[in-house]
Amino acid sequence: MQRVKIERVESDIHAIAQFGFNEADRGVYRQGFSEADMAARQWVRDRFEELGMAHRMDGAGNVIGRYGPAEGPDSPPCVIIGSHLDSVPAGGIFDGVLGVVAGLECVRVLKENGIVPAFPIEVIGTSEEEGRFGGMLGAQAMTGHVTLDWLDTARDEHGFMLKDAMKAAGLDSHDVLHAYRRPEDIRAFLEVHVEQGPVLDTEKTTIGIVEGISGVFKWNCRLIGKPDHAGAAPMNMRSDALMGMVDFAHEISRIIDEEGTDKSRITIGHVALKPGFPHTVPGEADFTIVGRDLDEEVMQRLSDACRRVLSSIARKHKLKFEYEEMSWLKPAYCDEGIRALMERKVQELGYSYRTMPSGAGHDVQFFCNHTRAGMFFVPSVNGVSHAPDEWTHWSDIERGCQLLLECVTELACGEDVAAGMAVSG
Repeated sequence: MQRVKIERVESDIHAIAQFGFNEADRGVYRQGFSEADMAARQWVRDRFEELGMAHRMDGAGNVIGRYGPAEGPDSPPCVIIGSHLDSVPAGGIFDGVLGVVAGLECVRVLKENGIVPAFPIEVIGTSEEEGRFGGMLGAQAMTGHVTLDWLDTARDEHGFMLKDAMKAAGLDSHDVLHAYRRPEDIRAFLEVHVEQGPVLDTEKTTIGIVEGISGVFKWNCRLIGKPDHAGAAPMNMRSDALMGMVDFAHEISRIIDEEGTDKSRITIGHVALKPGFPHTVPGEADFTIVGRDLDEEVMQRLSDACRRVLSSIARKHKLKFEYEEMSWLKPAYCDEGIRALMERKVQELGYSYRTMPSGAGHDVQFFCNHTRAGMFFVPSVNGVSHAPDEWTHWSDIERGCQLLLECVTELACGEDVAAGMAVSG
């Protein structure tokens, strides 16, 4: 069996980690279209060049390296290995980067063995996946989920506009619309990612084959009562907005038990109290609710239940309840054939595995309705991600890269070549 070389993978991950690395907190600061982000993209293009791959940066800032038949009107559809290169502030070194570096290693192994794929392999480092400007720009652009109006108005939390960030990086935001890839030009899309959750690590399971990406709804909620003096207002005469929110928080488990599934999630992630003074009963509680599930009907049941419970709690505490639905993203299901391929290959390799949903969003979700798309996870130690102490053992990284190599070889080269690789050496 031809093997990936973990030493090269480790070297690549550490090299990319230096772009945006902060000594003070040991975190990575490589937000989309920052100087560090663009430098990391150039580093990846330099690796494409070393491997003799045709390479380019598209209008959305995606860096693309191609191995195999040249691009042209008669070229066969490509197998894409993709993930992102940007990070959240104070992020870890594996999130996104693993999927790009693993793709590089697959190409290296194929070239070392003199294997030229019948279907071209493209390794893509997508842009702006972490949502600095509110989306997953690179993947959305390639799959046609971007509008000119959004490109002209998108801004980050500090009010800095996407079009200005792209201009500073030497890109024209209107060129994003030229990054679209036709479905018939893509044979498959594969993404390997660290889990970013505790399931695989807790169960001591090597691989998580992703069924699909959970749908998400996000609400901005407000419970409005009456601010009162914390000493003078009797407990039974208050309209305490915080008490209403806390009562709802205690109901979340019951809502999921009655209306949800084991894949359901409801989270209150941000809370602001007004007036926000220690000696004043909170007259207003502003908070977010984010709900997730892999089934849109279940999402709707969860949403309806949240609204009913909050309305009831508001009446109990003499509060006014308001909410605004900020977004509703439908679930995205991975291709059954790609999942079956991953399951067959992981069994041949003898790794432990399970199927699971992804509660977090990923580039793959935009490809699920565009082409055959699939994803698998490797464990995150203690489930930590989006933090400096994000870690995945190198042995698990190696197994993930090997599984990707086996899947890509069959998709791009055919079963005969894949079987030959498996028995050689």
